[in-house]
Amino acid sequence: MGSVVQNDKSRAVWSVRGTLAVLALAAVASGCAQGDSSKVRPAAGQQPLKAPPARALDTYATKLRASVAVAKRWGLNRAPLAAPAPPAKKPRITTRKGFEVDGHEERGLPPVFTTIPTKQKIVFLTLDDGAEKDPAFLRMMSELKIPYTAFLSGFLIKEDYGYFKRMQDRGVVLNNHTLHHPYLPGLSYGRQKREICGMQDVIEKHYGKRPLLFRPPFGNYNEDTLVAAKACGVKYAPIWNEEVFVDHWEYREWDRKIHPGDIVLSHFRGRGEWKGTMPDMVRRFLNKITAEGYAVARLEDYL
Repeated sequence: MGSVVQNDKSRAVWSVRGTLAVLALAAVASGCAQGDSSKVRPAAGQQPLKAPPARALDTYATKLRASVAVAKRWGLNRAPLAAPAPPAKKPRITTRKGFEVDGHEERGLPPVFTTIPTKQKIVFLTLDDGAEKDPAFLRMMSELKIPYTAFLSGFLIKEDYGYFKRMQDRGVVLNNHTLHHPYLPGLSYGRQKREICGMQDVIEKHYGKRPLLFRPPFGNYNEDTLVAAKACGVKYAPIWNEEVFVDHWEYREWDRKIHPGDIVLSHFRGRGEWKGTMPDMVRRFLNKITAEGYAVARLEDYL
């Protein structure tokens, strides 16, 4: 009799344990079905989710829709591609072969280059002089979050320093394109130095920083140009590999193609000199590079 009672107790214990196990499994299954990841601990060594996956996807989708909407508003064929993060280690910048002057590297003269050494599909947009001051251009670049670098000439920006201050406030670096945009190789060393150092002074006075980048007008320079630029505190003298206009592109290379790391030139121009506006130029630029799988990166992040 005692043996029978003991067996009944054992069966009861196992029955309770089995019921608890089933309930536990049901609870886990219910949690998986509802996707409540905040109540499920990750395995050791993993980082807990900051938000449920569905919410993260919703955030991404919202940003994507916003990007597409902005691109559509500005008349682009597609939303611009996002550039990769800047490199932790900057690439070594050297003067392009055939663009050197005597003793270029030995004297530590600013390197002259048309491309940043990289295998990533990125290009760099640069704009010269400052003649056109189109507020729509500032809005377009800000809304699309497109980085670019400005090279300014003193005689063209003095009528509206505030326009370029607004540009600087949006994260654009303002660099040196001389005081009066002359053909520098035709000037003496002293006059070249006054053109370059004088523009350094103008930018420092109005925008608080002396530029590290200088672009010679027309892309023309000689040994005196680079010696003067170095004396004025310039570290780099980027020129360009392609130039984009409102209605066409021009290329330095024989293959007439864009390459990873290319520097693209355009100008501050409007309908007075172009068959269109600066936003029209940006539209042509972005439509082409995006279609070819390129993103726009910030030049200063690679120097």
